[in-house]
Amino acid sequence: MRKAFALPTVAIAAAAFPLLTMTAASAAEGGSFQADLGALNQSGVSGTGMVTLDGNQATVMIEASGLLAGSPHAQHFHIGAEGTCPTDADDENGDGFVSVTEGAPYYGAIGTSLTTTGDTSPDSGLAIDRFPTADDGTIAYERTFEVSDDVHAAFDAGTAVLVLHGVDKNGSGAYDGDIMSDLDPSLPMEATAPAACGPLTTAQMGTAPSGGAETGAGSTSGIEQQAAIGMGALALTGAAAAGAVAYRRRQAADQA
Repeated sequence: MRKAFALPTVAIAAAAFPLLTMTAASAAEGGSFQADLGALNQSGVSGTGMVTLDGNQATVMIEASGLLAGSPHAQHFHIGAEGTCPTDADDENGDGFVSVTEGAPYYGAIGTSLTTTGDTSPDSGLAIDRFPTADDGTIAYERTFEVSDDVHAAFDAGTAVLVLHGVDKNGSGAYDGDIMSDLDPSLPMEATAPAACGPLTTAQMGTAPSGGAETGAGSTSGIEQQAAIGMGALALTGAAAAGAVAYRRRQAADQA
């Protein structure tokens, strides 16, 4: 008799929470990713990045605080290496900075430049005028654009890393100092040194930053809506399970 109960039980569950099935399928495809940003170069920066991929279309949301107020901060997806972040101990030449070059064995080369407008290729890696400015020491960034195949592949392989640049190491309130950038000798090292870094891993529901540059701080993001759908699906899961138990009990009573 148990075999007779199995099919209706499965049918009840499938009918009760189709959204859960769809959400689980999306997670298996690896469409959403998150990065918890950790400080580098004693910057004190912290934050969160969220990325949703739909084919090669990426929706990127970044919120970070502790940045140099009033200054632009370059930000990139780095790819092609270990998919990890350096630490302050990786200052190999002892100049007081973990430079971009010293961090490259961990996070790799620039795959995408997270600019506010225009080109997002590695060619815009130092387009300071098109990166977010931390007016009050914080950044709330959101943009949707196309990423290259190699960047998408890095997300799939777990080797994509989010890096924010720009530190005020000497506390002067500006990018300055005698040590020049390893990327552009016309810029001080403070302008390009990594300030925060986080590997991009498969996202957990409900961890998206709230608001963004385009949505506004009080709005509900698409990622947050997905989280709400996920929570609703979980509730439906519980209802389906309860319904299945009640169904089995009624059938057992009928057979008694």
